[in-house]
Amino acid sequence: MKNLFEKKDLEKIINEYKKHNVSIDLAQRIYTSRLIGSNPNLVLHGGGNTSVKSIKKDTDGEEYEIIYVKGSGSDLSNIEPKGFPAVKMKPLKRLMKKKFITDEEMVSFIRKNLMDHTAPNPSVETLVHTIIKEKFVDHTHSNSILEITNRPDGLRLSKQLFGKNFIIIPYVMPGYLLAKKVFDMYKQNNNIHGLILFRHGIFTFADTAKESYDRMIKTVNVAEKFLKNQSKKKTFKIKNKKLAMSASEIAPVLKSYLSLKNDYILNFRSNKNLLSLINKKDIKNSLKKGVVTPDHVIRTKPEPLILNLDKCRNLDEANQILKRKFLIYKNNYIKYFDKNKNKKLQILDTVPQIILIQNMGMFSLGRNLREAIINGDVSEMSINVISKIEEKSNFKSISKKDIFDVEYWSLEQAKLKRSMGEMQGKVVIITGGVGTIGYATAKKFKANGAEVVLIDHNKEMINKINHSSKFKGYVCDVTNRKSFKKVMSNICLTYGGIDILISNAGAAFQHSIANIKDRELKKSFELNFFSHQIVASECVNNILIQKKEGCLLFNISKQSVNPGINFGAYGTPKAALLALCKQYALEYGRHGIRSNGVNADKIESGLLTKEFIIERAKARNVTINTYLKGNLLNKEVMAVDVADAFYNLAMSKKTTAAILTVDGGNIEASFR
Repeated sequence: MKNLFEKKDLEKIINEYKKHNVSIDLAQRIYTSRLIGSNPNLVLHGGGNTSVKSIKKDTDGEEYEIIYVKGSGSDLSNIEPKGFPAVKMKPLKRLMKKKFITDEEMVSFIRKNLMDHTAPNPSVETLVHTIIKEKFVDHTHSNSILEITNRPDGLRLSKQLFGKNFIIIPYVMPGYLLAKKVFDMYKQNNNIHGLILFRHGIFTFADTAKESYDRMIKTVNVAEKFLKNQSKKKTFKIKNKKLAMSASEIAPVLKSYLSLKNDYILNFRSNKNLLSLINKKDIKNSLKKGVVTPDHVIRTKPEPLILNLDKCRNLDEANQILKRKFLIYKNNYIKYFDKNKNKKLQILDTVPQIILIQNMGMFSLGRNLREAIINGDVSEMSINVISKIEEKSNFKSISKKDIFDVEYWSLEQAKLKRSMGEMQGKVVIITGGVGTIGYATAKKFKANGAEVVLIDHNKEMINKINHSSKFKGYVCDVTNRKSFKKVMSNICLTYGGIDILISNAGAAFQHSIANIKDRELKKSFELNFFSHQIVASECVNNILIQKKEGCLLFNISKQSVNPGINFGAYGTPKAALLALCKQYALEYGRHGIRSNGVNADKIESGLLTKEFIIERAKARNVTINTYLKGNLLNKEVMAVDVADAFYNLAMSKKTTAAILTVDGGNIEASFR
């Protein structure tokens, strides 16, 4: 492992943060923390923690010994000063005199001693950092260290390789129990470079940021050198085979078994190395043994679901296997829970977090896309480590009881209970997504926790959206079924399927109805009617495979019931669209698929431009202001009002075949 420390880079960060009144201690801590966080072989996605001891003045004017320690939710790779809450050390040291306190009491006490009570929760391993006398402390879940500790002779090897400069701490549940164990062992020999937490990770420490980081890299390199010189056992793999179904086809089928209790995002990945690992004949036995570090269980569950669909000739045959395998996984998880539970605990969702399909790849589950990807990253790393151990020795995890205790640990469960919005786990597709109404609607759904996919023919705007990372965008001609099916395939790979379609694409066509050219009228129908049928039919069939409730929302227009002069080329396909909306409600309501529409009017947008507004005002023989505010409320209707209407319809679980008018009040366009 390469040592990335550069003095000039450290000085640059110190000078930069000095402008913002950040101390040299904290600036140094930030620099080496980022070096650690940027290496996936040390930590992944918020894993690991670091700290520095310092002096800080409180509001009372007194100076206190404090420890800056990584806060919950922070990622070492890009951590900022706010990611290091400061805690007064003296009270924390007194806490170690206690025989026992609960982890909840520990967290509460640490929070009471924060210098800033609005700061995030400090790391659950804050007490371990406090116990150590050295100024800088680094903690990682190094892959190579785990490769050594997670084997039958791991304790002997750890002592052999690191015993001179490290204390080997037997596995103890993270939290106060671990802090007490470290306290008891560290006070007997505090002239060391670090701690090896058996089947958990590694701590290094020193009085300078550089030396603590150097010790981390040096120790990891000792482990890597040992592993490199070990001989490998012979492994056997299953035969490579192209499956009868693609990952995008199997994704919604899998989702039908995964979303019975909660809404989840299902993300797919595949690469040459991953396939070589999951195609090993003994991979099931290897991965059933447990986790490489307890930190992983909340992301991977005790074990993945491993499937082989090589003999399936079609999706129906695959579905029969999936039905049986998911039931077995559920029953095994219930047995695991019943064996280890206490009366206070409630069982978590019994579905797997990770699904491995040989000759295909990995599906990872999450409450949102980011979480699904992180869970996949953690699992892929874990599979890699376990496979490397099995190539040279035998993988040995902590006990299933210890795994259970961490999975159902109250401090871990608190992370799962954090709400991400009432649309959490929902996938929303918006056609015409980069337009004024489409984008306003996207922001509304995203703000409430949904995963939003924007579809539009505007390549330049879609590229900008993808670059900004706010939403996922696809360039697509929605009048072309083949083009949309390709996008749907990509959506299934990324999210597993869809929940809500907002069919919003459209364009205005002006002409007297008797004189419009046939090709222009057909062009209007292609976009303003048939494109809606294409996307709706494809989405409905996807939702049916998922066996979930779903929702179709159409941007129809008041023109469907209250046509305007010289606007028939736009209004007639919209009238047909209104009928289409009701037809979907009629035919698919029994499957739990709702179909509703919004009849908006006079929204200044890409469709109703300023120039177009002038033309329409002229056609109606009124001023522009009267045209825009010509409604019962005398108010201009905005794109955000339409977004609110779409959102409210999506949340109305018992409303279908409804048309919601958003026009400020127009009796001629009103229903019933």
